[in-house]
Amino acid sequence: MRSYLEDDLRDVRLVASDMDYTLLADDGSMPEGMPERIRALEDSGALFAAASGRPLYTLRDMFPGLWDHMAFITDNGAGVVCGEDVVFKSIIDPDIVQRLTEFTLGHGYGIPTICGLEACYVRRQDRGHDAFFRTFYHNIEYVDSLDHLPVEVNKYTLFFPEANSAAMLDEVYAPAFGEGLSLTCGGDVWLDIMNEGVTKATGIERLCAYLGISVDDVIALGDTDNDSEMLSSVGHGYLMANAEKRMERYAAFRAPSNNDRGVAQVIDAVLSARRA
Repeated sequence: MRSYLEDDLRDVRLVASDMDYTLLADDGSMPEGMPERIRALEDSGALFAAASGRPLYTLRDMFPGLWDHMAFITDNGAGVVCGEDVVFKSIIDPDIVQRLTEFTLGHGYGIPTICGLEACYVRRQDRGHDAFFRTFYHNIEYVDSLDHLPVEVNKYTLFFPEANSAAMLDEVYAPAFGEGLSLTCGGDVWLDIMNEGVTKATGIERLCAYLGISVDDVIALGDTDNDSEMLSSVGHGYLMANAEKRMERYAAFRAPSNNDRGVAQVIDAVLSARRA
């Protein structure tokens, strides 16, 4: 793979970055100076977008004071927000949510979390995982039952403490729900299920249409399966140096690792190119 330093960045208008093991270091920390970089991108005529499986309320907490200076592609593309404008949201049919819940609980395949627009809903009996869940879901409502929740749901997520999400996707959930829904792994412990056609790539496409820019002028940075579509669909797909080798087929360029603050280095290169 070619280094990002070999890429022509003069026409870049959007930098869309995954969060975990991409923007964030292994310890979960953000690169120093990100608020300044995000504002500098905006001043240069470009924009930064957080493209994540996380919900909007969590992502906004992670970028305080920057909501009006960036965009959010949330829930693997099930939500797109730019400033205060809701560009897109994809709501799963309640009957499908119920079928997924009954299937999961009936067979014991993972721990279900139901992702609404304002909170994540989890069974009280699964509260033992609260500390881990809150890294991703800042608003959690624990309920006695997940049956027929009266909320709009845009993502159904399964947690696998055994870190076998890929096997569960291939062997269990894809055969049962692969037609009509979009399924992807967000690392070893998460399996995300959205409406058909919902990916980070379609989220970027919707954001580009809203901004009036081309996907050819987008940098996407990521490291794992739920980043694959956006890496391969934009003009500048950047795989992090810490990603597994199997991900190389999705991207043209290599960025420095998350622990080396690769996203920050790429943004600095974009800013330098746009000033030239």
